[in-house]
Amino acid sequence: MRLLVVGKINGQLASAVKMAMAHGAKVQHVERADQATEQLRRGQGADLLMVDYNLDIAALIAANEAERIFVPVVACGVDNDADKAAAAIRAGAKEFIPLPPEADLIAAVLSAVADDDRPMISADPSMKAVTQLADQVARSDASILITGESGVGKEVMARYLHTHSRRADRPFISVNCAAIPDNLLESELFGHEKGAFTGAVARRIGKFEEAEGGTLLLDEISEMDARLQAKLLRAIQERVIDRVGGSRPVPVNIRIIATSNRDLARAVSEGTFREDLLYRLNVVNLRLPSLRERPGDIAVLADHFVRKYAAANGVQARPISASARQALTAHRWPGNVRELENAMHRAVLLAVGPEIDVEAIRLPDGQPLSGSGMSGGDTGLAARAAQTADAMSRAFVGQTVAAMEKTLILDTLNHCLGNRTHAANILGISIRTLRNKLNEYADEGTAIPAPQSGVASGHAA
Repeated sequence: MRLLVVGKINGQLASAVKMAMAHGAKVQHVERADQATEQLRRGQGADLLMVDYNLDIAALIAANEAERIFVPVVACGVDNDADKAAAAIRAGAKEFIPLPPEADLIAAVLSAVADDDRPMISADPSMKAVTQLADQVARSDASILITGESGVGKEVMARYLHTHSRRADRPFISVNCAAIPDNLLESELFGHEKGAFTGAVARRIGKFEEAEGGTLLLDEISEMDARLQAKLLRAIQERVIDRVGGSRPVPVNIRIIATSNRDLARAVSEGTFREDLLYRLNVVNLRLPSLRERPGDIAVLADHFVRKYAAANGVQARPISASARQALTAHRWPGNVRELENAMHRAVLLAVGPEIDVEAIRLPDGQPLSGSGMSGGDTGLAARAAQTADAMSRAFVGQTVAAMEKTLILDTLNHCLGNRTHAANILGISIRTLRNKLNEYADEGTAIPAPQSGVASGHAA
């Protein structure tokens, strides 16, 4: 976790810095907002900016975005002025931290932003076999492709490989290729020179150079544009990159790890992914089994998440009851470890009594977790479900294929609470295809669920 503190250091801010360092953050400091942008531009990256709310936070965020730099901001202040705190949030800050800070609040903010408190936890033989293979190849410099369904823990495995490599004391830089539009991804990866495009007021170092000596994770590599695939192939083969607008190659020394939840061999056959790039990335393949394929991990992961979120929320870590453990093991977990983590976070907050019982474990729509099997009392429910399904299928008669497709996509997106990656995975299409469909619907005036929420928006995001 790399933290850049922006503002004049006083006693209270120094206390916050010490707390952040105690939680493992690597802290840098500048006094002015323009210095923060300059430091990020030079490749001295940060995962989070902690900014004095007396500075112009809106101007700082705008200056960063003009340079295609996107780093979350939290505001802080010593006099706890409610108006200034609200103004900071309106300007784009994700959170406000009153100073002097509380240790638990600092820890919670760092954990929420960094999201790297994810140790490799496994008890199931199928996952242990993958971890053993990872241990064998971690100290090499070979490129590694990590595959598996959405939510199985591919980034956790990538971090595990890095921490067990010879590059562990160097940066670990992650880029989500699906989350960044194509016109921005090139600059994000390779950097740019002054004047390369409107707003490029100075040279910016990209993620390849930022990861120098360490590991670069290319998350969801299957969503990368074909033109950038060619540029990436050259970077892997020649160990040099070309900044956008640059006139000469820049040497780089990094280890590349890529992840994908799609079948890249099939993407090659469909012409959407380069075969030569697949060979370069797939020197070693680590396929992570889905959670339903490793039931032995469910209980140990659930216990870990209970401890984690009990500490984060300042509540007692209750044990999981026997009936709840049985229900957890019986559930199929289509969202894998990510879905289990969210369910246990909710359970920590909803549990009453001495144990976390099955009633506290809820699905994203608020429905209780159902175990496998069906009792006699459930047969009526099954019959009603069958009747509902039949009625829904009849309702499709008379609709065009395009209308049915639109209904399916929007219903799936609502089910996933606006999560594009999860929805695309369920639908069996790429995120880019999903995004194009949503933009098409938005242009027609259809309200589109916003990412990670049920709030409708006018664009696909």
